[in-house]
Amino acid sequence: MRLDVKKTYKLFIGGAFPRSESGRSYQIQDSKRNFIANPAQASRKDLRDAVLAAKNAHPQWSSATAYNRGQILYRIAEIMEGRSDQFVAEIMALEGATPKSALKQVQEAIDTWVWYAGWTDKISSTAGSTNPIAGPYYNFTIPEPLGVVGIFAEQKSSLLGVVRGLAPVLASGNSAVVVASERRPLPAITLSECCATSDVPAGVINILTGVTSELAPWMASHMEVDGIDISGLDPKSDADIRKSGTENLKRIHRFKSENSPDRILSFMEYKTVWHPIGI
Repeated sequence: MRLDVKKTYKLFIGGAFPRSESGRSYQIQDSKRNFIANPAQASRKDLRDAVLAAKNAHPQWSSATAYNRGQILYRIAEIMEGRSDQFVAEIMALEGATPKSALKQVQEAIDTWVWYAGWTDKISSTAGSTNPIAGPYYNFTIPEPLGVVGIFAEQKSSLLGVVRGLAPVLASGNSAVVVASERRPLPAITLSECCATSDVPAGVINILTGVTSELAPWMASHMEVDGIDISGLDPKSDADIRKSGTENLKRIHRFKSENSPDRILSFMEYKTVWHPIGI
């Protein structure tokens, strides 16, 4: 008699798959309250490790060409396409979704990667400008990546919520620390496996599972986190999160569940360059 090899859902930090340094895990049940898995419950130390990995990886990712970043985001979509059945099974179990609706969510997530991949080499042209100057100078304004961005994935949509938060942050050249949906985290870890086998440099994407309310204050107060997407947090916590983020002037945004270039630009800053006109 053969025993099934159950999947172990770990964290994704710096290109590796560690368990939580605390040794903690928590139980995930399906829509019928049947046991599914015990994913790792990330600690404050795990969050610090993820932020450090993201910070160290940021220079390489932000200096890559926009075209190259777009190709890598498209590669993630390709890998996800090949693992659609696994994503569908996880969504059905966690959300009680029908095969049709689960497949639709997977396809929308894949299409989201492709959509933002197409924006990587266009966002500078659409958001940048050449400014009129009274003098022998050129004056350009261009958007540049912010740095390390924390993302609290939407709680309702186990896969699409993660991708909606992560894809625009990567498209702009930022590195990311994602906190997956607390009760529906499994597709996020499967997504991290897709990212690990793509060409994304280690540390650019870091995905944590665990208790959202436990990790949120530490993310908000961490001085190396430059921006936070709080779409997956309880709106009642907004005031506390924004107050904690004032120490280093974090950009904190809550988005609607849709794709938009604004989600890219929200975590970019504008740089203006002066250049003399040659004679």
